[in-house]
This record gives sequence, structure tokens and C-alpha cells, in this order.
Amino acid sequence: MQKALDQMNVQLHHVISDLAGTTGRAIVDAILAGERDPCKLAQLRDWRIRASEEIIMKSLVGDYREEHLFTLGQSLDSYRHYQDLIQKVDAQVKEMMQRIPSKVADGVKPPKEKNPRKTPWRNEPPRLHDDLYRAFGVDLTQVPGINTLIAQMLFTEVGPDLSRFATAAAFCSWLRLCPNPKISGGQVLSSRTRPAKNRAALALRMGAQGLHHSQSFLGDYFRRMKARMDTPKAMTAPAHKLARIVYLMVTKQQEYDATVFQEQERRTQDRKRAKLHAQAKELGLQLVPVNSVP
Repeated sequence: MQKALDQMNVQLHHVISDLAGTTGRAIVDAILAGERDPCKLAQLRDWRIRASEEIIMKSLVGDYREEHLFTLGQSLDSYRHYQDLIQKVDAQVKEMMQRIPSKVADGVKPPKEKNPRKTPWRNEPPRLHDDLYRAFGVDLTQVPGINTLIAQMLFTEVGPDLSRFATAAAFCSWLRLCPNPKISGGQVLSSRTRPAKNRAALALRMGAQGLHHSQSFLGDYFRRMKARMDTPKAMTAPAHKLARIVYLMVTKQQEYDATVFQEQERRTQDRKRAKLHAQAKELGLQLVPVNSVP
């Protein structure tokens, strides 16, 4: 559709962010119906569009040639055909999720998502959060960095039962998220993780990448790792922590509890404080707590 509009010198897709959205589809349908007046086409603008009607009018001035209109119509039909197929896939996924035995009692409602999106992901089946809660028995979206699509990817790869893995370490080893040290003569030659193409590990790495702006212990840990090494390597360490958290939540049927990180946070603050004192002593200075300043 964008290519056909470019060939007609219609720059609508440069003015609105989503040509397949409410405004874009309404204007394209009107163009294919025979409307050519930019003023009338611009009036189809949704109120949420930031671009004004005047800007949209200017972007709709073009050469509406017959062959390009034909291509535009075919492209729109193809888009709607694939959207219909996607809806059928979502319906089939929904039906298959309903067959999975529930781990929660009847009538128990799932907790609200910790950081829900204003609008669902485009490829997110309806009420996916509720189905995942029924399947796992716990709400994995309460963990920082894990959303419904990441939880779904974990579900499709490992299923709702992690008892096949004896320990959390075995689960992380299967995911290839733990170090693989190579030692010779007492010297560590390499400790990088083993290469693997695991979609569950990929999902956890994506979740770790989403921790960059998180104000949680995991977010702070990821930022520390990122300051020490490059981003791909820094994503492995928090992904390892996420894997352990998911394993313990699913196997022990316990909801996510952020208070377990309070002791680790205290130790981190103690290390920072000791480092600052050491640097001050090296420079011949003495740190004074803020509370003790008159």
C-alpha cells in the first residue's frame, strides 16, 4: 500500500504513523471508492491523530492513476485477507488454551498486570493474560521485564510444568544461560555461555532488555552489567535471574515477591558505600553523612 501511494505521490503514510490504523484505512477506502477531494478525505481523520487536517490535506494531493489505484486495492485486499487468517489463528490458539488443565481454583480471578499496555499488542490473542494465569497457576507478568507475549513464548517452548528439570540450575543450563567455564592448569580460559538457538532463552533475553528503565532490583542489576560490558553480554546475566525466578514461581506455585531482593539490595548499597570510602581515603578525604551535617 505504501508503494502504491508513493507512486501516486500521495504522502499519507509519512503523515500518520500507521497506515493500517483507523484513519489510514478510512482514507484508503474512500480513495478506492472514488473520493479525490483532499478536504473531504482529511475529515476522516481520527481525533487521536496528531497531524492536523491541513497537513493531511497537503499529503493527499497526488496523481491518482488507474494502475496505481488497482495496485492499492489489491494490496488492501491482501492485508485484510491476512488479518482474517490471523484472527482465525488467534481463535484456534484460544480454543487450545482452554483445553489445558487449570492450576487455579474456579472463580479465582487473575491479578492485574503490573505494567499493562494501554492497547494490547497486535499479535496478542484476546484475554491471553487470563489463559496464561490459568495454565501456569501464577502470574508471570508480575516479574519486571516479562509481559504476556514473553510469558506465552515460555509457555509454548517449555509448557506449564517445569518438573522435568530437577533444579533451577538444570533449567538454566538447558536454556544455555549459565557460564561454561573452560579451565586449564587452574586458569580460566573462557567462561562464555554455550551457543544455542532456544526461543525460551530468547524470550528471557528480550525480557532482560526491557529492564533498562525498570526501577527494581533487576533493573538496577541490568544497568550495572551494561556499564561493565556490551549489551548482548549484559543481557545474559539478568536473563539468568529471570529464568530462576520463573522456575521457582512455577514449581513452587508462589507469586512474585520483590521483598526477597531487599537483602541483596542492602549488600549492593554496602559495597557502593565501601567503595566510596576507599576512594575518599585514597584522596586524603573523609566522607561525612548528610544527617550529621549541622
